[in-house]
Amino acid sequence: MTEPVRLSKRMSELGLCSRREADEWIERGWVRVDGIIVSELGSKVLPHQRITVERQAAAQQAKRVTVLINKPVGYVSGQAEDGYKPAVTLITADTRWKEDRAPTEFHPSQLRSLVPAGRLDIDSVGLLVLTQDGRIAKQLIGDDTSIEKEYLVRVQYSKPGRLPDADLKRLNHGLSLDGKKLLPAKVRWLNDDQLSFVLREGKKRQIRRMCEAVGLKVLGLKRVRIGRVMLGDLPPGQWRYLRPDEQF
Repeated sequence: MTEPVRLSKRMSELGLCSRREADEWIERGWVRVDGIIVSELGSKVLPHQRITVERQAAAQQAKRVTVLINKPVGYVSGQAEDGYKPAVTLITADTRWKEDRAPTEFHPSQLRSLVPAGRLDIDSVGLLVLTQDGRIAKQLIGDDTSIEKEYLVRVQYSKPGRLPDADLKRLNHGLSLDGKKLLPAKVRWLNDDQLSFVLREGKKRQIRRMCEAVGLKVLGLKRVRIGRVMLGDLPPGQWRYLRPDEQF
């Protein structure tokens, strides 16, 4: 017999919302199980039971914004640390990209519950996603995500000559970090000192540690793509909204 699971967990598994959103909707009486409103937190359901949400929940979710920033060096992705500012402090009316064509109007209330969906190191630059939408966060950083992230990486080889082809193959599929084998990557030379990395995971300082393992020193790292969403011409330190027609 299948074990019951928490309603909020099941809603997240179905891609309806994040667990936090689910708990909020349950408390507000916006969730039905087999047509009956369930408003008690911690309620459990069986996998075959039908879960629906009221229109108010969908309307609230539609108002949630997702922001794309071209993060410069010196900003942390999440909470402030060691005196460094978080990337969310870059989001003001003045720093919105003038060419942003999204119809959304900026309001400071959008900064509430705006969290990074993935991270960029303090000394890395490029595309960073901040979102209020639990579905997007789960899509980008959930355990089962398969969304590619592409980086341009400027490197310096610590030995004479060029990186051997065998080591390039190891970067593609053959390295382990912290005792765990990495997922296959797509790594190729763009020119004499720049590599393209395409990853489907994001361990802490992963690219820098991968490069160290084959004798490469990273001089610069820039994320240029997450799934189908490109950094494009977004200037450093500026931001824009994810448009309704864009999907990762």
